[in-house]
Amino acid sequence: MLDSIRASYVDGYAQALATALKGAEASDRSGKRVPVDEVVHWASTAARRAHDAGCKLMFVGNGGSATTASHMATDYNKNGNLRTLSLNDSSMLTCLANDYSFADVFAKQVEFHACKGDLLVAISSSGKSPNILNAARTARALDCTILTMSGFDPDNPLRREGDMNIYLPSDFYGIVEIGHLALCHAILDYSMEQDGRGAARRRD
Repeated sequence: MLDSIRASYVDGYAQALATALKGAEASDRSGKRVPVDEVVHWASTAARRAHDAGCKLMFVGNGGSATTASHMATDYNKNGNLRTLSLNDSSMLTCLANDYSFADVFAKQVEFHACKGDLLVAISSSGKSPNILNAARTARALDCTILTMSGFDPDNPLRREGDMNIYLPSDFYGIVEIGHLALCHAILDYSMEQDGRGAARRRD
């Protein structure tokens, strides 16, 4: 009995994740709807273009999204051979929160590190985190390219900050966070396939 309950719960959770991913919406800076596959292609191309021009990718996120940012910075660098930076160092975050404000912990780092042509990937489940919004707006002022990933409220403000924006229609943190992670992997794997490297394979 317990095994069947577990199986049905896991099946239901997997279905909820699949539904969110299938229902993902993408839009450009003007709010015009764009096919999600097109954004995956755009993001992989933008990442490769930034690297080839001597620029870099920067990832920002809070909480679970911070782990996605760190995870992806590692994978995009190691597997994708892309110049990548995650702005989630704990000493830097506490320093900037103390000296400025928590709302500025990513924006100040974007000021420190960003160059024209960099790609910022801004990840927020709610799409309402002030520090993620400030990072995106600072990156915009510095002529960076921006990809946002959000969820929860379909009218969240982060969806208006990116050159391309991916939104997952779910109110559950776990579903949105895992969905964002899956989409980041999809972008990386697509980039590697286009670059002739093939998708990342397990090495441990």
